[in-house]
Formats: sequence, structure tokens, C-alpha cells
Amino acid sequence: MKVKEDNKSKGESRLHPRNKLRGRYDFKELTAACPTLLPFVKVNEYGTETIDFFNPQAVIMLNTALLKFHYDIDAWNIPSNYLCPPIPGRADYIHHIADLLQIFNYGKIPLGEKVKVFDIGVGANCVYPIVGVKEYGWSFIGSEIDAIALESAHQILESNPSIKDKIDLRLQAHSQDIFKGIIEPHELFDIAICNPPFHGSLEEALEATSRKLRNLKKEKNPQIVLNFGGQSNELWCEGGEDQFISNMIAESKQYANSCFWFTSLVSKKTNLTKIYHHFDHAKVFDYKTVSIGTGNKSSRIVAWTFLDKIQQKSWVNSRWNAKAKAK
Repeated sequence: MKVKEDNKSKGESRLHPRNKLRGRYDFKELTAACPTLLPFVKVNEYGTETIDFFNPQAVIMLNTALLKFHYDIDAWNIPSNYLCPPIPGRADYIHHIADLLQIFNYGKIPLGEKVKVFDIGVGANCVYPIVGVKEYGWSFIGSEIDAIALESAHQILESNPSIKDKIDLRLQAHSQDIFKGIIEPHELFDIAICNPPFHGSLEEALEATSRKLRNLKKEKNPQIVLNFGGQSNELWCEGGEDQFISNMIAESKQYANSCFWFTSLVSKKTNLTKIYHHFDHAKVFDYKTVSIGTGNKSSRIVAWTFLDKIQQKSWVNSRWNAKAKAK
């Protein structure tokens, strides 16, 4: 099933209806929850409170405040130069996969630790598991090839007992593997999520950032500041997201019975045709495309499963304790 791109106007929120971050940021509430944000808050030319989104430390403090106020995360930080993600977009991914599971659970979102999610590339920030645990009570396995990022995620868990026991972090020793070496024998996941590296090279990543800054600052040669940070493995990989997702689809076939739904973000709409071809080649049973967006940026989630209808029903009834409804 393919879903058309979202055509909402720029002034209308494109975030998921359940997303707590749909509206404007209330800096009075945020600074009350996280006073360390206060020095970074300023009033813009329109008389509205905001921060300098080109200041990496300001963005980190904003994320810290958002996670504290909306998700009751007491302590959160990331190492210098690591990816500092926009929380609203990360939360949207989680809400949309909840909708996907709801479709196959007789119209109810499955809740609690019995729902197991595999976060491919959890990162130093650990944001996807944080939101999934806090919103739906799910349990997570997060993989990571970067030992420093993994240690940062461990520190976040150690500082927040409310999520510590629901998130397990694992080092991926082989950077070319995605599922192999992480999924243990007889281990089952209800859904896998992934935010793959967008770019095909460091040069491409830097040019994209420079272009974004030129558009925002209206400068011909702005100084490149990655306000959301990012190590090389977070920003780019050989072949870009198309190749990464292609590898992910091919390898997922080996774990067809270990995971109900495999999903990934796709930043470039032009990659969808190739991805659908990979689905056909891998002989997936079903796939879906869900359009998402934050601000003026459009993206999409692709999801695929190898389980047929009978296997899907058996999975749901055995793992989520769903009660079949008469049709």
C-alpha cells in the first residue's frame, strides 16, 4: 500500500495528532522544567521567544528541556559533535509505527513491555527508545556500531531509572551487518526502526548543510556549523540511504520470521522506486509507505513484512494477547 505525500499547508502542523510537540514551544514551561535553557532563550524580531538554532549548545539545551518537560527524563546529554536530533520528528516516527501496529491489532495500539522494538543505530541520544517507552511502555533493543555513542546512551539510561530496565543496548561489532550479530536465536521483535545515513559521502553531507545554511541565512558562503552534529557514520555511508536500505531489505529476509514489521525512514522521495524494486526482489509479502513531515520538510516511512495473513494473525494473538473480534 502506498500513501500519497502530505499536502498540508506550511502554516498547519504536519506532526502526528498524538505528538506532544505539535504546537509552539512554551519557553516559560520549558525553562521552569530546565533552568539551564534560560540563558539561550531570546526574543526574535516578531516578539516571540526562541533560541538560536545555529548554536549547538542551545539546541542541546532545548532537547534536554523537551525531554524533561514532556517525557520526564531527568538527565540527558550527548558527546560533542554527535547527532542532536529534532525531538518532534523522532516522536512522529514512534507514533506512526504505533498506528501501523494498531492496524493489525484489531484497532488497538499494543501497549506494554510485551511489544519489543529493535532500534537500528540507537545513537548517542537514545531518543527513539525514550519516546517509545514513555508513550507506549514498549521495550527496546538498540544497536550501535560506535562505542562512544553506545556509552553515551548507557549513561542516559543509568541517569533515568524509569527507562533503564526497558532498554537494552548492544554493540554491533561488524559495521556491514544490520541484524546479524544483534538478533539472538529465537529472539522476536514486533517492529524494527531505522534512521539511515542520508548521504553518500562526507562531501555530499557538507554541501547539503552548506546549502541549507545559505537558504536560511541568505549568505553566499556561510561558515558550516552542523547544529545537529553528527559523526560520519550518522550522516553518510557508501551509496547513501538507498544502498543502506537496500542492504537492510536483503538482510531482513534472513530474519523473516524474527520480526513482524521492518521499517525505515526515507528522506529522498526519489529513492522509493528503487526501494519498491528491492521489495519485489526480496519477495516481501506486504509493504506500506507512510508520509510524515515536520515544518517544511517532508519524509516518509517504508515498512515491509514477510509474514502472510495467517502468520500475522498468529503473531498478534500470541504476542500481544489481542482478542479476535467477530467481523
